[in-house]
Amino acid sequence: MAKTRIIMTEKVVPVFPKGVRLKFDKKRKQWVVLAPERMFVLDEIGISVMHCVDGKSNVDEIVDSLSKQFKAPREEILDDVVEMLQDMADKGVLDE
Repeated sequence: MAKTRIIMTEKVVPVFPKGVRLKFDKKRKQWVVLAPERMFVLDEIGISVMHCVDGKSNVDEIVDSLSKQFKAPREEILDDVVEMLQDMADKGVLDE
């Protein structure tokens, strides 16, 4: 049975599914997302977004947090954050 596609909206609470985690790779000296048989290297903003994925905060709260952290208008980052989280969900790195 095929898994239903998660659609990231502002009310979704993203979580890392079993076997996926954000980890600092000492060898590479950078943060990575580890998934079964895959590894994702993120840029600084991607890392900041993924650090907000705590299984408690919804996308709306993540955007608010990042808006404060980067002193950026919420409207400017909302689409980018949703797009990134959607991409990661499509790759099986995030669940709800």
